[in-house]
Amino acid sequence: MVVSILVVDDEPDVALLFRQCFRRETRAGTYVMHFANSGEDALHLLRAGISPDLILSDINMPGMDGLHLLGEIRKRFPTLPVMMVTAYDDDERKRRAGDLGACDFLAKPVDFAYLRTRLSQFQAP
Repeated sequence: MVVSILVVDDEPDVALLFRQCFRRETRAGTYVMHFANSGEDALHLLRAGISPDLILSDINMPGMDGLHLLGEIRKRFPTLPVMMVTAYDDDERKRRAGDLGACDFLAKPVDFAYLRTRLSQFQAP
């Protein structure tokens, strides 16, 4: 089974990092990675028809931040899982993300071993 992942982050290095860290999995067809550099871009991609199995979103972005994006996703795509990935590892943001329906909260720098474990839960047995 192929798992489609939308990564939303305004830092251009994040796309490169994810491409490098999941190079083997994308070549093998395990993951398909999509990237958006803002909340607005992510919503545009979703409306345009990509249907990820999971969204990984930064919180601190210009324009629509990740928490606002999470709220919009909940309204429009209520069953789509969203993990928040952020450099801000504080209790208030975790609480707000949880209240808005985030399925996980990952601190930067990303622990890719942990992320791989979490992503394996989105694959068929």
